[in-house]
Amino acid sequence: MFRFEDVTYGPLKNISFSISKKEKVMLFGPSGAGKSTLLYLFNRLHSPDNGTILLGGRDIVEQEVTDLRKRVGLVLQEPNLFPGTVLDNIKYGPALFGEWQDEHAEQLLRYVQLPSSYLDRDVEQLSGGEKQRVSLARTLANSPEVLLLDEPTSALDYRTAEEIEECLESLINEHGLTMIMVTHNLNQARRLGQRGLFLVNGELVEDGNIPEMLDKPDTKELARFIEE
Repeated sequence: MFRFEDVTYGPLKNISFSISKKEKVMLFGPSGAGKSTLLYLFNRLHSPDNGTILLGGRDIVEQEVTDLRKRVGLVLQEPNLFPGTVLDNIKYGPALFGEWQDEHAEQLLRYVQLPSSYLDRDVEQLSGGEKQRVSLARTLANSPEVLLLDEPTSALDYRTAEEIEECLESLINEHGLTMIMVTHNLNQARRLGQRGLFLVNGELVEDGNIPEMLDKPDTKELARFIEE
């Protein structure tokens, strides 16, 4: 699905890997390793200085950026909702393309485990966890194939984070999505991911099956990171 070939940008140096459809990939590593920088390359929020990023065998630079961002949806750490109601937010993307249908609204809220009575609520009245669910629903409204997640639970309390994790897991499985998620939480990586990309100082140091990586790290860098 995605292929990075010798990609360099910001702190990232000559990064190469492939991601298949429906993989659940966790990006982790110390602060400043380049995790979020790497995530934002997938949907052209950043463009590489060198190297090539392919989606479905085509260079993403040659793809219409609005189409790319429909296919590759992004959910940030802070929900970053627009002023207005929950409905205003979730219909925004599809309405731009003339694809919104009102019957989608309740279904989208069902996906993120919110009652339909929330559609008319002002987003300013929502809790942090509810805002993150609406942010997820807004991304899902575009029917993405890939979900990019930048530490989506790190600003939430433990119980709310757990609920969002459960919601994410069921969504990803139900829709057969490819997931690429930045996390600093190794327990979360173990719970939600299958594959890990471990970054240090802009370099891909380990790439493998998450339980094996965390139980038997191949490198001193990962062993040290786990201990810390």
